[in-house]
Amino acid sequence: MNPANKHITVDLLRHGEPGGGDILRGRIDPELTSRGWRQMGASAERADANWTHLYASPLRRCRDFAHHLAQSRRLALRIEDQWQEIDYGDWDGMPISEWRKLAASQFRGFREDITALAPPNGESFVDFRDRVLQAWEGISELPDGSHVLIVTHSGVMRVILPSVLGMPLNQSNPLNIPFACLSRILLSVEDGGSRASLLFHNASLGSAQ
Repeated sequence: MNPANKHITVDLLRHGEPGGGDILRGRIDPELTSRGWRQMGASAERADANWTHLYASPLRRCRDFAHHLAQSRRLALRIEDQWQEIDYGDWDGMPISEWRKLAASQFRGFREDITALAPPNGESFVDFRDRVLQAWEGISELPDGSHVLIVTHSGVMRVILPSVLGMPLNQSNPLNIPFACLSRILLSVEDGGSRASLLFHNASLGSAQ
């Protein structure tokens, strides 16, 4: 194999159930519930992986489990802001029922034009997309044979997975991304370019609830 060619396996793990109930979570920082810990533990076990690299969002619902996993697996943990959820600004922490009414007009526009989604005093979807994809591109710099785990959020996964599948980013609703959702991607880097294949999605099915 050309030394410039390599294959990198990437696991994406959404955080488990956090505290706070049925609210919109962007940058607010609730801890995992006991159920959330069980969900993530079951998904990590189901992955059956010898990870070489571990990345996580700095938010506690991702960071706390990643720190525990790093200690138990003797892995170096890289906490990176690029893997955190979109900043919902004034919407952050709202009950979902209230938020759906308040944000309805923006989401109607978003279905036609991704620039339409811009939470007040928050982060536009375009800026969010760009920072996530920049972080994703950086994974291709890792050595051949790396197996990466990224502990992150549903919003981040709704950028990466549609990008891998060739789906429009504003049409990702058919993708079910529950708490502790585990997805695996094979990233192939060849002659300076890269391509990605989804190996499986939502391996949390059947995990501890």
